[in-house]
Amino acid sequence: MTPEIGEFALIIGLLLSVILAVVPMVGAATRNEMWMSFAKPLALGQFLFMIISFLCLGYAFATDDFSVVYVAQHSNSQMPIQFKLSAIWGGHEGSLLLWALILCGWTFAVSRFSKALPLDMLARVLSIMGMVGTGFISFLLITSSPFARYLPSYPADGADLNPLLQDFGLIVHPPMLYMGYVGFSVAFAFALAALLSGRMDAAWARWSRPWTNIAWSFLGLGITLGSWWAYYELGWGGWWFWDPVENASLMPWLVGTALVHSLAVTEKRGVFKSWTLLLAIFAFSLSLLGTFLVRSGVLTSVHAFASDPERGFFILMLLAITMGGSLTIYALKAPSVKSESSFSWLSREVLLLVNNVFLTVMAVTVLLGTLYPLLIDALGSGKISVGPPYFNAVFVPIMGTMSIAMGISIAVRWRETSQESVIKTLWLPAVVSLVIGLIFPFAYGGGFDFRVFLGMSVSLWVISTVVREFISKFRNATTIKTKLSQLSMSYYGMMVAHIGVAVTAIGITLVSTYSEERDMRMAKGDHVELAGYLFTFEGTKVVKGPNYMADQATIVITEDGQSVTTLHPEKRRYNVKRNMMTEADIDAGLFRDLYVALGEPLNNGEAWAVRVHYKPYVRWLWLGGILMSLGGLLTVFDKRYRKKKTRGRVANA
Repeated sequence: MTPEIGEFALIIGLLLSVILAVVPMVGAATRNEMWMSFAKPLALGQFLFMIISFLCLGYAFATDDFSVVYVAQHSNSQMPIQFKLSAIWGGHEGSLLLWALILCGWTFAVSRFSKALPLDMLARVLSIMGMVGTGFISFLLITSSPFARYLPSYPADGADLNPLLQDFGLIVHPPMLYMGYVGFSVAFAFALAALLSGRMDAAWARWSRPWTNIAWSFLGLGITLGSWWAYYELGWGGWWFWDPVENASLMPWLVGTALVHSLAVTEKRGVFKSWTLLLAIFAFSLSLLGTFLVRSGVLTSVHAFASDPERGFFILMLLAITMGGSLTIYALKAPSVKSESSFSWLSREVLLLVNNVFLTVMAVTVLLGTLYPLLIDALGSGKISVGPPYFNAVFVPIMGTMSIAMGISIAVRWRETSQESVIKTLWLPAVVSLVIGLIFPFAYGGGFDFRVFLGMSVSLWVISTVVREFISKFRNATTIKTKLSQLSMSYYGMMVAHIGVAVTAIGITLVSTYSEERDMRMAKGDHVELAGYLFTFEGTKVVKGPNYMADQATIVITEDGQSVTTLHPEKRRYNVKRNMMTEADIDAGLFRDLYVALGEPLNNGEAWAVRVHYKPYVRWLWLGGILMSLGGLLTVFDKRYRKKKTRGRVANA
């Protein structure tokens, strides 16, 4: 009965989405306050019924209800309860239900926490989000219902979840990623609402900015978690593989980064309005494109969810309607948008525009590298692969140049700045960055390496300019405490996020240059030296897990005769599908990781293939990602986003 309740709640959620998409929008067009006032209760009702539907599916997983097709295909009675529950989004149907739930959650949050919005603007925003919700809930009910039954009989036990997904990473990574993906629908809705209402002044940017920053932070955190998950789970020791599905999440993040900066300019200076509106449309459109790539079957990837062309076609139609409709509205309304101020070539506005151009070019670069092989294959010209050499050759120089501009932009003021002032402010950070960047490869690596010099210099340049700017704030302050309280949370968020970029760049530079690895055959008593550490193989033993058996190795690591740690990598064999999985073990540290993965048995188990890694500063990659996300979240607590409700129920269009 529970699955039927979940299906019924999904149908009610669809009906409420349709009403939300139509009634408030008509009310805004006819200036009917009663119809517009329906938006908030409709958003609440939609969200509540989606929660009921999601809980029903969760109950089916928790109670091993294998009469439900989706549960039988993605769970097993032997699985630990935490993986049974995370298996809700371990496949296509459940992950799409999570997507729809999060979308309705964002819709409700906007209705609840947007008290400063005029009623007509709020009605349009919620109505547009209702349209998006209608599309995705329809997709669920028509092609991807997670509540379909095996009738009249059903399997006695489940088929199990992919062993790659039976991990803590599945619990945290997809929800964070979807919070970001779906969160860009809010920026999209605000942009279209501004176009439809004619309110394309700085006010819509101020209303949209905190929601966009939250979505951008969640997406960045989701990407960071995905990188960390791939690093320790796949057994390769890599942190980013330029997998097409990885690229699918990176593209909206890059455009979202440009959008976050462009919104700041539009809010503060009243310029770049048309460009900001376009970025909001493309950020959400790229999120939909990522959904299409993952679920259409056009990509082969460990990340992909589905390979059903019918489902892919449905999402492609949603993408076409979303982009086609929004760009049509943009084409009709954008020519009337006017800038409200002017600025010189040496100003923060120009440098933020340069930042936008670089980020957009990087997103286009990734898009071309991802879609070009698919296009060639579709045209019947054979199969090709675009891998890391292409992305690194194009992406790294653009990123380095953008980082230099980032450091300059911190020291440049709005509207106009003198060249003498910029030189006076930046000469010391430039010298310090170059000197330390030159010394570091000799001190750390024992010799000059141009990649390390360049990467460290650019990263330290960003950090030093941020620190220099922060110190300058206290030049005329009476007390440090008073000045600290006067600085806005947006300012603190900017500093933390920019330092996060530099920390990530340092991690990328050092782990890419100084990593060491060895693949070897090891029998009991064998040892290998790597980066000054001695790895000694002391044999294996069989251990039993909740739903698997494993050969567990014991590898003792010493340095200069002193014990460092003992690692226990495993080779697991899952009971149901007999899948084999490598579970690496890692001695993690702030400045280095020691990473060991167990391969295949050799000579009937007398020896094993073993891979050992030394990964310097790899944790800085994810520390930087966390700092960037934290910086985005800090801006949301800025006082100007907590203003009282605007007077007047309906704003003038």
